[in-house]
Amino acid sequence: MDLYLLLVIVATLLCSRIFSFVYAKFRVQENKIIASSSSSSSSSSPKLSLPSNRVHDVFPSFHGKDVRKSFLSHFLKEFGSKGINLFIDNEITRGEYIGPELKKAIQGSRIAIVLLSKRYASSSWCLDELVEIMKCKEELGQTVMPVFYEVDPTDVKKQAGDFGKVFKKTCKGKTNEVTRKWSEALAKVATLAGYHSNNWDNEAKMIEDVATDVATKLFNSTPSRDFDQLIGMEAHMEKISRVLGTDLDEVRMIGIGGPAGIGKTTIARCLFHQLSHTFQYSVFMMNVKAMCTPPICSDDYNVKLHLQQIFLSQLTNQKEDFKISHLGVAQERLNDKKVLVVLDNVDRLVQLEAMAKETRWFGHGSRIIVTTQDRKILKAHGITHIYKVDFPSNREAIQMFCMYAFGQKSPEDGFENLVREVTTLAGNLPLGLRVMGSYFRGMSKQEWENELPGLRMCLDGEIESILMFGYNALSHEDKDLFLHIACFFNYDRMENVVENLLKRFSDVRQRLNVLADKSLISLERERVIMHDLLVQLGRDIVRKQSSEPGQRQFLVDQKEICEVLAEDVAGSRSVIGINFYGDEINVSERAFERMSNLQFLRLGLQINGELDAFHLYGGPSYLSPKLRLLMWKCFPMTCLHCIPNPELLVELVMIDSKLEKLWEGTKPLSNLKWVDLRYSKNLKDVSSLSTATSLQELSLIGCSSLVELPSSIGDSVHLKKLDLSECSSLIELPSSIGNAIHLKELDLRGCSSLVELPSSIGNAIRNFEELNFNDCSSLVGVPSSIGNATNLKRLKFSRCSSLVELPASIGNLHKLESLILEECCKLEVLPVNINLKSLMKLDLTDEKFS
Repeated sequence: MDLYLLLVIVATLLCSRIFSFVYAKFRVQENKIIASSSSSSSSSSPKLSLPSNRVHDVFPSFHGKDVRKSFLSHFLKEFGSKGINLFIDNEITRGEYIGPELKKAIQGSRIAIVLLSKRYASSSWCLDELVEIMKCKEELGQTVMPVFYEVDPTDVKKQAGDFGKVFKKTCKGKTNEVTRKWSEALAKVATLAGYHSNNWDNEAKMIEDVATDVATKLFNSTPSRDFDQLIGMEAHMEKISRVLGTDLDEVRMIGIGGPAGIGKTTIARCLFHQLSHTFQYSVFMMNVKAMCTPPICSDDYNVKLHLQQIFLSQLTNQKEDFKISHLGVAQERLNDKKVLVVLDNVDRLVQLEAMAKETRWFGHGSRIIVTTQDRKILKAHGITHIYKVDFPSNREAIQMFCMYAFGQKSPEDGFENLVREVTTLAGNLPLGLRVMGSYFRGMSKQEWENELPGLRMCLDGEIESILMFGYNALSHEDKDLFLHIACFFNYDRMENVVENLLKRFSDVRQRLNVLADKSLISLERERVIMHDLLVQLGRDIVRKQSSEPGQRQFLVDQKEICEVLAEDVAGSRSVIGINFYGDEINVSERAFERMSNLQFLRLGLQINGELDAFHLYGGPSYLSPKLRLLMWKCFPMTCLHCIPNPELLVELVMIDSKLEKLWEGTKPLSNLKWVDLRYSKNLKDVSSLSTATSLQELSLIGCSSLVELPSSIGDSVHLKKLDLSECSSLIELPSSIGNAIHLKELDLRGCSSLVELPSSIGNAIRNFEELNFNDCSSLVGVPSSIGNATNLKRLKFSRCSSLVELPASIGNLHKLESLILEECCKLEVLPVNINLKSLMKLDLTDEKFS
C-alpha cells in the first residue's frame, strides 16, 4: 500500500470519529416540513427495519485494481473531509466467498455505493457483495447508489460489451444459480439512479457531488428524536394504533378528543412523524381554527372554497396563490391517492366539510386524523373512531414535570418532596406541568423552598392560575411581549415579528427565546406559536385593563372592534394594535383620530358573495405615523391618503383592494420590507415603492391593470421574492432588475402582455432552480443571459404562443431536468445543444417542428 493512500485512510478514520461525536450530539431533524408531500408511493409489502445500531455510514463496493490508486484515493479523501464514515475492508482476507463479517458490515451501513468500473465483474467477491447489497435494498430498504466509472449502464444491465466479456469469464466454472444471482443483481443496480463519469468533465467535481449527495441523504435519513422524551407517548401510540387500523385498506377518519392543553396536537404530530413516509401525500394542517373564522352561515360556499384551497395547496405542495374553481376539486385530485391528513384544532363543522367531507374523496388506505376539543363535531361529521386523551397518571405527571425542571424523568437528589408538592399544586394537565417545570428549571433547592408559600397561595390546580403564575414570573418587558404575541402576532413568521417589534423592544430575538425557554411560546418552522390557552390568558389580561374597549392596549374581540370603529373618537392613545377577522365592519370617518399610538392594524375579512364587507363613512382619518404593520383586506379607497407619514411602515398587506396607486408623490419608505397587493385589480402605479430600498418581498399577483414596475426596482438590493403572476397588462420589466442579485423567486406566469425580458435578467436568476413563463402568450423570446442560471432545473413555457426561438445559451443549463414547451405553436426549432445529461422531461405537446 503506498504512503499516500495510507495517509488518506488514517485521515478518513480520524474524520469519521470526529463526525460520529458531532453526529451524536447534534441530530438533524428529518427533512420533511409539516405540510409536505412525498413523491413516491409506499410499497404494499411490509419491509424489515434497518438496524438501529449502524456501524458505518457508507459501504463502498469496488474493484481495487481499477480505482484504488486514482479515483478511490480522492473518493476517500472527499468523504473523509465531510465526516462520512466508510467501511474499509483492509483487515478482511478475500477468499472465494464473502463471510459473515462482511455481510454484517453491508447490513450495518446506511448507504451502499457500488463503484462499477471496467473490471468490476472480474471479481467474484465484488459480485457476491453486490448480491448481498441488492438483498439489503429489497429486504431492509437500504439506499444503494451506483457510480458508473468509465462503463455504460446499458452494458452493466445486459452484461454486454467489454464489461460483459469480463463477466462471462468470471462465470466460467460457476453454477447456474450463482451466475443467475450475479446477473440479476447487475441488471437491478444498473436501473437505479446514480452517477455516470461521462457526464462530468472534471472527476474531482463528480466525486465532490457524490459526497455531497451522500452527506445530504445521511442527514435527511436521521430518524427524528423529537418525541423520544415525551412521557406516556409510547402508550398513546399503542392505544391509538387500534383506532387507526393502518393494516386495513379502507379510508378511515379518526378523531382525537380531549380538553385544551392535554396533548392532542403532540400526539397527532407524533403519529404524523411515524406514518407520513408510508403515504403518497401527507400534510399536517396546524391550528385549523385560526385559518379562517367562518361567518354565521356555516355552509358558506366561499369559506369552504378558501379552506379547500389552503388544504390542497399544502397537501400537493403548490404555491400560496393556488386557486380552485369549485369544491369538487379535492375529490377529483385525491380519490385515487393514499393520503395522510391531520386537521389540528378543528372547532367548526364547516372546516371538515371543506377539507374532508367524505371518505370517498380519498384513495384506499388513506387516514384523516382530526383533533378537537368538541366531540360533538366529530359525531356530527360521522366520525366514530375516536381516541379520547386522558389525563396522565400521578406518576406520569411527576415524570413530565421533571423532564422540564431537570431534563430527566426523576427528581434530582433532595428534591423529591418538593417535586411531589409542586406537581400536586400544578395539577395533571401537561401544558401546566410544562409551564411550571420550565419556571423552576435551574433554581436551587433554597429557591424552590422560597417559592412554595406563594405557590400554595396562588395555585389550586386550575389551569388559569397555573398559567398566570408563569406569566407573573416574567419581567415587565417580557410580559408586554407575551401580550403582543397573544393578541396580534401568534403564528406569524419569526422574521416579521422581530422586524415589527424592533422599535418597541430591545433584543426581540433574545426575549422570544426567553418566552420559549419558559414554555410560553414555541419557535417552530421559523414561526412564533402560542398555545390557545396562553392566547386566551393574554387576551383576558388585556381585557381587564379597562372596562372600555377603546382604552385597552389591544382590540381583538370582533364585536368590541365593530363598536369602537363605528363610533367617532371612541379609541384612545392606549390602543397600539387592532386585530380583526370577521364578515362585516362599519368604520366611521373619525374612528382612528385619537389612536395616535396605533402601530399594528389588521382588518381581515371573510367576503360573502359580491357584497362589500366594509362600510366606510366619508374616509378614514389619518392613521398614526407610528404605524408599522397595516393589513387591510378590501381597502375601499383608491389611494393611501390615510397614511401621510409611512416612514416607520415595515409590512403593508392590501389584498383585494381598490387601490389605483399607493401614494401621491414620493414618501420615505426605508423601513418597508414586505408588500402584498395581491388582486388589487385597479392598481396602475407602484412608483411610490422606488424609495423602498429595504424591500425583501413584493407580491403583485393578479394586479391586472399594472403596466410597468418602477425603473428603480433594482435598487432594492435585498429583494428576495417578486411575484408578478397574472399581471396581464405588464409589458416589460425594467433593466434594473439585474441588480436584484439576491432574488430567489420570480414568478411571471400569466403575464400575457409581456413581450420580452431585459438582457440583465441573467444576473438576477443565477441561483434559480425554476423559471415559469407559462401563459406568457406575447413573449417572443428570452435573452441569452438565461444561460447564466446554471442551477436551473425546471424551465416552463406552456402556452407561450408567440415564442419563436430559444437562445443557444440554454445549452449551459447542465442541471436542467424539465423543459416544458407545451402549445408553443410558433416555435419551429430547438437549440441543438440542449444538455441532455440531467434532462428527464421534455414536453412538446401540440408542437410542429421543422
